[in-house]
Amino acid sequence: MKVKYKRAVLKLSGEALAGTRGSGIDSGVVNTIASQIKALVDLGVEVACVVGGGNIWRGAAASKEGMDRATADYMGMLATVINGLALQDALENIGVITRTQTAIEMRQIAEPYIRRRALRHLEKGRVVIFAAGTGNPYFSTDTTAALRAAEIEADVILMAKGNVDAVYDRDPLVDADAKRFTNLTYLEVLKLGLGVMDATAASLCMDNGIPIIVFSMGDDGNIVDAVCGKNIGTLIRG
Repeated sequence: MKVKYKRAVLKLSGEALAGTRGSGIDSGVVNTIASQIKALVDLGVEVACVVGGGNIWRGAAASKEGMDRATADYMGMLATVINGLALQDALENIGVITRTQTAIEMRQIAEPYIRRRALRHLEKGRVVIFAAGTGNPYFSTDTTAALRAAEIEADVILMAKGNVDAVYDRDPLVDADAKRFTNLTYLEVLKLGLGVMDATAASLCMDNGIPIIVFSMGDDGNIVDAVCGKNIGTLIRG
């Protein structure tokens, strides 16, 4: 198979790792994701991953209930580390050399995020997992994905979703008449207020010309299809 994108950032929501459980980590789902990432590596794609933490902790929700926002966000960052380590373990169990880098130092379990080291890992064919967000409160893991993609000069951001297959104007799980988009511009995402990612992340991608593909993670190679340029999900670009 011929790949369209040589270096990709795969953004996985924490909820996707929970599968049908709704919370926690479903090992079957994680193993499926790992096998699809391995398929990318076998095709020669340099893969970096950013994993959310919503299956374990949602900082925004805790903040609305009265918790200090910064504290809630830091707790969410720790949740992303747990997910990152789970994904790392699944990848290494199938022979994919992986490095987890955290924006908050915790050297006993992961490397600190160092851009040049991350680039070297990618050049050597290792998968790099970026955990602990940006290391700062008030920023989502969508923004982390956009920031890291810009820093490592990624060709694309793959936003693999667990329960939707594209971008819609309304929640398709609630409204059966929701309109599905095949192509969007960054400005349309911002103007229409679409919930695919936050405004900071969309602006970062727009400023750096990084295309975004939003699609269903599935269990039949959707991630590979996205990297090979097949027409799935929604393509967001300038």
